[in-house]
Amino acid sequence: MERFHHPQSGATTTNNSDLKRGKKRGSYNCGRCGLPKKGHVCNLTPSTTNTATTSPPTTDSSNSARCSTIDPSSHVHLRRALSFDDADDLRSGFHSDFDDIDEAEPVFDYPDIDPDSSGCLPASCLWEILRRLPPAGILSAARVCKGWRETTKKIWRAAEVLRLRVPPKAQFGFVGSLLQKCSGLVTLSLRLESSDLDSMMLACIAFSCPNLEALEITKSQSSINRITGGELGRFVADKRCLKSLKMEGCSSLGSFSLCSSSLGTLWLSDLCSLSKMAFNCPNLREISLEFSRHENDRTDLVAMVDGMVRGCPRLQNVHISSFRLSHAVVLALTAGQLRGLRMLSLVLGADITDASVASIASSYPNLELLDLSGSSISDSGIGMICNVFPDTLSRLLLALCPNITSSGIQFATAELPLLELMDCGMTICDPNSQDSTSEIGDHELSKPPNSKFHLIYQKLIIKHNHLKKLSLWGCSGLDALYLNCPQLDDLNLNSCKNLHPERLLLQCPSLRNVHASDCEELLVGAIRSQLKKAASPEENLLSCKRLADGSKRIRVPPLVSSLSSDNGSKRRRVGSHHCNIHVC
Repeated sequence: MERFHHPQSGATTTNNSDLKRGKKRGSYNCGRCGLPKKGHVCNLTPSTTNTATTSPPTTDSSNSARCSTIDPSSHVHLRRALSFDDADDLRSGFHSDFDDIDEAEPVFDYPDIDPDSSGCLPASCLWEILRRLPPAGILSAARVCKGWRETTKKIWRAAEVLRLRVPPKAQFGFVGSLLQKCSGLVTLSLRLESSDLDSMMLACIAFSCPNLEALEITKSQSSINRITGGELGRFVADKRCLKSLKMEGCSSLGSFSLCSSSLGTLWLSDLCSLSKMAFNCPNLREISLEFSRHENDRTDLVAMVDGMVRGCPRLQNVHISSFRLSHAVVLALTAGQLRGLRMLSLVLGADITDASVASIASSYPNLELLDLSGSSISDSGIGMICNVFPDTLSRLLLALCPNITSSGIQFATAELPLLELMDCGMTICDPNSQDSTSEIGDHELSKPPNSKFHLIYQKLIIKHNHLKKLSLWGCSGLDALYLNCPQLDDLNLNSCKNLHPERLLLQCPSLRNVHASDCEELLVGAIRSQLKKAASPEENLLSCKRLADGSKRIRVPPLVSSLSSDNGSKRRRVGSHHCNIHVC
């Protein structure tokens, strides 16, 4: 108790010593946006600065989650068929577990921190705490003490992955101040809410991140991408370490010339009326070019594809989405003889016919994924696919192909034993229904089928041992469905309005997700009852017991079985399986 009651002289001495130390100044930079305080009025609120996330060195701490609901009005926005396990599967009604994968924790080399200046915390403990904070929290922690300030500087320098969502009221200095702190940044992902992307921000990224290997820029509808083709070409040429580039809203490019020996992945969307395109990327393995869905697009796709296959001989995954896709474009693609091509996606090409399928099959017999959604191929084209790819093809996407019937789909599932994913959305459609054409809204996709014997109502019977995902969204002309797929875990029946409940049979014990939006209530009830009956035989095993001598099994009355199940609740449940039915 004596140490809490010091004499008056001691208190005077302490106060004098405090005065000799001098006044401690605060930070000269704003804690919200990072700009100098002198003459600066910050427009950001503390809640907006928390929207950015950083993840040193390789830990992904992004707080943005992908929505799992299916919008029926977005049928025309097809999936990017470049990777089966990516989250782009949601565009076709398939759910992915990509967000649930836990990355392995890296081994950190913790810096030397003085325990006295860090609040007597071990170096490893302080490092693990501070590196999990958002950028605003790290900026606030730097003002606590000298030890924490030095630790935050080391955290910024050690950051390798940064996922940043730029809020609407953020200024250019907010992004620049954060990037200047992360000198060792390897992966950068920017989400622009309302600010525009221009050459100044691109130059800031190039200057602040000398070791950048992966860049992804996405934007909202209110933001505008003003990058031109010349600026993009200079950025790619200067970044000698850049391996992956993904950018949305590239409507202002006009023309571009990409030259890089390190670039391996290129995704560009919203392209429009490109006058010149030159590729010199010998190590490019994956390319995705999505053009805007406007009638005034005047891009010469034949010349573009010809230059692409000449300048990128190691391409493995090719995705092109455009209304101007034709048989001439397919011939230019097959003339390149890309030996390593494994995934081919040509979407929204209404002029792609069975002759195009024959050219693809003769040039690339080792395809693992083929996406011809929105084309004009028929059951004959499916027959050629089955004859050439029975030992390699595992993913087949034929959505929005009006000339395909249920016979072609059945033939594909019977002749492709390795098939794991099949998308046949909007293929078996009722011509009297106006829902399909009104939701799509594009005259190119609302053409009637060419076959004169195209049936109005059809039945579909599929028996497959390896099929895992099946999509039949928008098949309003389907009235009977019989599935015997033991490995099927995801089924999409959205907008199957004419499917009769009494003509539905699901023999799929591994089924976990059924999408039945915009379906009749009786059909949803039939799905629930069949899934419940499929699980009942396994549950009945718990209501049987053996006699005392173990001679035979007898069925226990319901009251006794319920009591016995309550008493044995700690035992492992046999055959517990749950299936989710999405009707939103």
